[in-house]
Amino acid sequence: MTSEERRFPRSVYEHGEDPDPRFSLANERTFLAWVRTSLAFVAAGLAVEALQLPVSSPLRLVISLMLILAGLAAAVQAWFGWTRTERAMRHVGALPSSGLKLPIVVILGIVCVAVVLGLLV
Repeated sequence: MTSEERRFPRSVYEHGEDPDPRFSLANERTFLAWVRTSLAFVAAGLAVEALQLPVSSPLRLVISLMLILAGLAAAVQAWFGWTRTERAMRHVGALPSSGLKLPIVVILGIVCVAVVLGLLV
């Protein structure tokens, strides 16, 4: 088995030419930043429930679940963003936009409004 056949995911590495390593490493750093963001959202969701944020119990659960959902969306964004960008670089194409940024921002906006309303009521 050649080194090309061992690279994962093959759907990325079996096409096109290797880009400048600096670009691939920058893409990997962006992937890892999304993973860290994902972990932070999940940790925040768990903290809201574990630390008993002073809002009603059902609202606290909704806030917690929405933060965990944002964490899941950020993890999905990390993987698909990395693969789409790496493929585009290998084909010397335009870099794609990331599709899950807006849903993540909307979820976080709703969480912020829910927290503020929960603390005021």
